[in-house]
Amino acid sequence: MLSIERNIVFISHATPEDNAFTIWLASRLQADGYEVWIDKQALLGGEKFWQDIDQVIRHKAIKFLLVYSENICSQKQRGILRDGINKEKSLAESIAKDNKLDDFIILLNVDGSEYNLFIGADALNQVPFYDNWASGYTQLLKKFKKDGLVSSSATVGNFSRWYEDEYVIHNGIEKLHEIYYDSWWPISDLPQSFYMYVFENDTIASQIQQQAKYPASKISNIVNTFQDAADFEINMGDQNCKINFLNKYKLIVNDVIHGTAREGFPSVRDAENHFKSLLQRTFHIIMKERGLSWHMMANKKLAYFFTRKINPNIKFQYSRRSNKISKRKTIFGKHLSSTWHFALSAQPVLMPQLAFSLKSHIVFTTDGYNLWDDKAKMHTARRQKGRLFFNEEWRDMLFAFLHALCQKSSSVRIKLSPSFILSLRPWTNVYESDFGYHEPKEKDRYNILDVENEYYDPEEDLVGEVDDV
Repeated sequence: MLSIERNIVFISHATPEDNAFTIWLASRLQADGYEVWIDKQALLGGEKFWQDIDQVIRHKAIKFLLVYSENICSQKQRGILRDGINKEKSLAESIAKDNKLDDFIILLNVDGSEYNLFIGADALNQVPFYDNWASGYTQLLKKFKKDGLVSSSATVGNFSRWYEDEYVIHNGIEKLHEIYYDSWWPISDLPQSFYMYVFENDTIASQIQQQAKYPASKISNIVNTFQDAADFEINMGDQNCKINFLNKYKLIVNDVIHGTAREGFPSVRDAENHFKSLLQRTFHIIMKERGLSWHMMANKKLAYFFTRKINPNIKFQYSRRSNKISKRKTIFGKHLSSTWHFALSAQPVLMPQLAFSLKSHIVFTTDGYNLWDDKAKMHTARRQKGRLFFNEEWRDMLFAFLHALCQKSSSVRIKLSPSFILSLRPWTNVYESDFGYHEPKEKDRYNILDVENEYYDPEEDLVGEVDDV
């Protein structure tokens, strides 16, 4: 009897709850040159073809990957696997034993589940994906390499062709007049200059920054501000004290933006860093003055969100559209017994445009104010909640958020100095195109990434009071 070469990575998962991760993993493995098999019929909501599954596991699979989460267990009795998962796992165990396949079964822990969801789970290899999918994938590839599983050259394989044929091709690009928005919030005007004030030590600089009347940032013992001052006044106990600086540098904003060469201190790099820190502080003050709270992410950046102090249903309009009818979008709402919030982080960019580069996030609070303490739980919930939203939802939540910052004005305004008020329009950059994309609507969009389960409602609309930073 001829021996069939085993070269297929078989992925078993709970449908539909873990479809999103499974499709992501299969596409990554396919792109890296591995032959992948997943139950595509089940992804589309059809019945399993058990004969095909049997033959692949029995004769062709080199690895059996089980997407390991709470979803693989029966909802009625913990520790009991769903029927389909149990059938596939049991066959994989017998094939591994009969063919002496070491580490044939690998568990991919995607939600931080305990290591004994079923009998024998704690004795199997488990790769953690719950903190970060990318790091989990890197660890999985290292395991493949250690076990001698070599990929072929990366090429478009069966899975990629199926995904394109069943999903992408039916929602392709057509000739349409479309308006698009990016994630850069343009800064159209600033004062001509900003100033760097050098103080005797870091402590004094901190006091100056914290009590400044206008946005001020601090790096070491240097305070940056758009205010042209002869000295500074701070409150110390029961009296106000004037503080003199040791040195003062006036920098032309356009020179800093374009990296104009200069001699001595501050260098071009110094000037850019201090200027960006001032813009970052300005963004923070905008959020703080409007009563937002923030979440410090793993990269130490802050993601700002509105609490339940405001009406979550925000009225907004699109920029440069003939139809000026207003829309409404909710930027936080109920999530199980807690609350989800749309959140924004920002990073200043100077070229090719002066702007805040915005990133959208989702955070969770226990009561609309206080953030969850469990970061792993937050990470898992963010992924599961976020996959329910497509481009239109994210765009509308962003614009609703920016309009909410306007506080009934036509723009977001903040005073940078005694004589200058920064005004930011509540839209990002807008572009026009002669090509467009028909995004799947209603239930059609979930044919592949099915989200009809008891925990997450696709009809919910998105986006604690802590010490200052």
